[in-house]
Amino acid sequence: MQHLPSLRALCSVLILAGACAATSFGAPQGTLSVGAARVDITPPADAALPMSGYSSRTQGFQKIHDHIYARAIVLSDGTNDAAILSWELIGMPDGVWQELSQRISKQLGISTDHLILAGEHVHSAPTVAGAYTKGTPETIAYTAKLEDAAFEAVKQAKANLQPARFGFGTGKAYVNMNRREQFPDGGWNLGYNPEGPSDKTVSVLKFETLAGKPIALLINYAVHGVVMGPDNLEVSGDLPGATSRFVEDYYQGEIPTRSDGGWDLQLQPQEKTAGVVALWTSSAAGDQNPIVMDRGEDFTMVDALGRILGEETVRVANNIKNLSTQASVWGSQKVIHCPGRKLEPGPHPRGVFKFEDAAPVNIRLSLLMLNDTAVTGVSGEVLTPIYLHLKQESPFRHTIMVTHANGLSGYIPNDAAYNQVSYEITATHLKPGCAEDGIVNGLVEMMKHH
Repeated sequence: MQHLPSLRALCSVLILAGACAATSFGAPQGTLSVGAARVDITPPADAALPMSGYSSRTQGFQKIHDHIYARAIVLSDGTNDAAILSWELIGMPDGVWQELSQRISKQLGISTDHLILAGEHVHSAPTVAGAYTKGTPETIAYTAKLEDAAFEAVKQAKANLQPARFGFGTGKAYVNMNRREQFPDGGWNLGYNPEGPSDKTVSVLKFETLAGKPIALLINYAVHGVVMGPDNLEVSGDLPGATSRFVEDYYQGEIPTRSDGGWDLQLQPQEKTAGVVALWTSSAAGDQNPIVMDRGEDFTMVDALGRILGEETVRVANNIKNLSTQASVWGSQKVIHCPGRKLEPGPHPRGVFKFEDAAPVNIRLSLLMLNDTAVTGVSGEVLTPIYLHLKQESPFRHTIMVTHANGLSGYIPNDAAYNQVSYEITATHLKPGCAEDGIVNGLVEMMKHH
């Protein structure tokens, strides 16, 4: 008796043939509309708010180096709307996600299941109340303004909806490196590990008008926003912000281009398009640092790495040719619960680490489908092998992962990583054996219901 192929095997064949789009799962398509917006979330220069990302840094910021933003893209197929928002901050705390998602749902009519609200894990920006600490009264007041700004970004993006077409492409950028290094004493800690798992993929979703003018780009790449280290006291979007800024400036005609065979040959001059939104999202970067980190006050490497990643984004976007005006927009979310643990008090690093049981950890999984493109979200700081595992199992060739999305669950290591007790392993609140399969199997199951 001949066996029928599995869904995954069949989908793999269809993908190679250019099919396995959303319609293969019975989802109806409509005419795509897209809108985008960018809202400034930079605090007043004299606010002196505490900054995120380093427990050793207790001072408030001293000045503004570059402005930080919340960016939003809203999608509609005529029946369903969805929104993706990212902001140049450490993350999206659970409380902020709950408040903001409900507000967007009630006032703008976008289902919470169709929202991905993410932080870019920038360590050069003010902290958000609920991100690892409850926050000071000043931080709580700033967070309320952040919520208003994020809501406004989604509201403006929805108001800007217009007929559009979209396409997907990928490239490579070598600005990240695995940071889990084994030192001569045999222990593991933060460092540089060029042989460790590291995904160099730059994924780009391109949205443009029917006349071919860009509306927005969704950029996805795995790297910590930590080019500027713990000594920095200037507000900045760091590497994510520099990347978005380069791409937006390029499409507005503010980046010089060359036609003499130089490096910028692929960046052909474009008709100026004001208002293009370059929305950066962090892929599985829990174990990925920039290839260069600066401990001083020089932002040269922020701009340099941002340009490298920005140029690759533009090259990929300009090479996306097969764009679709028909789309199916669909979303789903679920929360998985994993056993928790915590590190027993003691010096760090040390020879032997001991752990004790702790409260279970909730991990929110999100999925937005745009035809055969799967935009997944995970509410934590995911290590690279989990995303690589997901890509192997996904029935869709175009699968990206947005981390720090729709909540904060802390570090999420893959199971094998627990054998190497590095910073990520001592910092996680998760026991091994649950999160990796829970995330991968959970998201794949959600895809199969599309």
